[in-house]
Amino acid sequence: MSYAAFEAEVAKVNDILCAVNVLVWDSRTMMPSAAAEARGKQLGTLATVAREIATGDTMRKALDAARMELMGMPGEHLRRHALDDAASAIATLSRIPARLVQEAAQRRTEGQAVWIKARAGNDFAAFAPVLERTVELQREISEHVGYVDHPYDAACGTFEPDVTWPRLKDLYAELKSTIGPLLQAALQARPARVDILERTYPIEKQKAFSKTVATTMGYDFERGRLDDTVHPFEISFTRADARITGRFRENWLPGGLFAVWHEAGHGIYEQGISPEFTRSVFTTDLVNLYAVGGTSFGMHESQSRLWENRVGRSRRFWEQNFGTLRAEFPDQLADVSVADFWRAVNAPRPSLIRVEADELTYDLHIILRSEIEAGLMDGSLRVPDLPAIWADKVRSYLGLDVPTDTLGVLQDVHWSAGMIGSFPTYTMGNIMSSQLFKAATKMPEVERGLETGDCAPLRTWLTDKVHRHGRSLTPAEILKAATGKVLGIDDYIDDLRRKVTELHA
Repeated sequence: MSYAAFEAEVAKVNDILCAVNVLVWDSRTMMPSAAAEARGKQLGTLATVAREIATGDTMRKALDAARMELMGMPGEHLRRHALDDAASAIATLSRIPARLVQEAAQRRTEGQAVWIKARAGNDFAAFAPVLERTVELQREISEHVGYVDHPYDAACGTFEPDVTWPRLKDLYAELKSTIGPLLQAALQARPARVDILERTYPIEKQKAFSKTVATTMGYDFERGRLDDTVHPFEISFTRADARITGRFRENWLPGGLFAVWHEAGHGIYEQGISPEFTRSVFTTDLVNLYAVGGTSFGMHESQSRLWENRVGRSRRFWEQNFGTLRAEFPDQLADVSVADFWRAVNAPRPSLIRVEADELTYDLHIILRSEIEAGLMDGSLRVPDLPAIWADKVRSYLGLDVPTDTLGVLQDVHWSAGMIGSFPTYTMGNIMSSQLFKAATKMPEVERGLETGDCAPLRTWLTDKVHRHGRSLTPAEILKAATGKVLGIDDYIDDLRRKVTELHA
């Protein structure tokens, strides 16, 4: 029963990390602000305990004994794969000193508390010391993890396998050369009635509609819930408890709706993981010390962006759902047609806010953040200079002036949580979402379902091809098996071009 002993040790780590997730969820939704310091220490302690179990003698002996037990046994591919994955991840985690693991975990909550206050007060100077130490920590961690060309490679690689800064620069250059002309063409299309989205929409009704649609997409509220937060996120504590959050504003309707469907996409992924993987190495990130079932952040983003954009921004979706929305808001939408509304929520509209960006400009937000992160990691950029650097890049990429740091360098939660290297996964997710969606809609039952407003065939296809595998397959393996192709931007660019053509029609 040596393999069972290995499973038991991994389950202990997973249980601790699920408890960490509960505390993180609470800290970002309900926790009093004065509790941040104590909560940070709790998270630091739990992360240290998880690391001790993962890298300890009991785990090592269980791994060695399990290898001996499985030696020569036929038909044990999945269990051998679990041992190999665990051994590789534990080797990486072992190279990161316990003091860094503890401090990084502790600062997730403490840093977010400082960020929330700084963001509300437009006070980057208050957040800068936190960010400086975060960068120092991530540089140290990258040195221990190891890299070949650039320290940013190690940071990115913990969120998405095989992603390096040279590879990203090539990808970004290709995207920029394509997106630029498309954006200019889209801006020349018939102007959309964007003002209709800025009318007063009571938040509770927004929530009700967004939850109805999320349920139709496949998010199971019996195994999840929707709460308010400063910056929307999804977090899971096993497939039976995958929670989402949103941020609603009375005078900007799509912000809340699409955020919920984005996070529901993440939740649907976690809820669709095979039950046999619960509390296993295939639902445990032993490097970042997260309880998460998705194989990578990029694949996770492919699911959220697929439901948000490929489904939620499609014309047929609004032809099916606009009547229900207008029933919720009869006065606000009395003079609005479904075509008006569809154009409004798809209008190319360079924005200061990443999470509210249209499809054509979204990747420009990711590119500028990635460039800043790479500069911070190699020391070519300094934290005190970031507001000015951010403003210059926004002006260059989006043609906008940044009036405040709240609308600029302070808008995202990621740096306060120490997640340097995670931004590129949004663009990777965009690319994967189009590739997967194209493959899915080749299935007649999927296409028929979407034409009639039935999301179940698409969800079933995604569960079979992506979700159920958890972390037992790499993103590249999932993508090749599901689509027959390696990662490429052609399908994504086709989707963007199609959207521009539709807007011109």
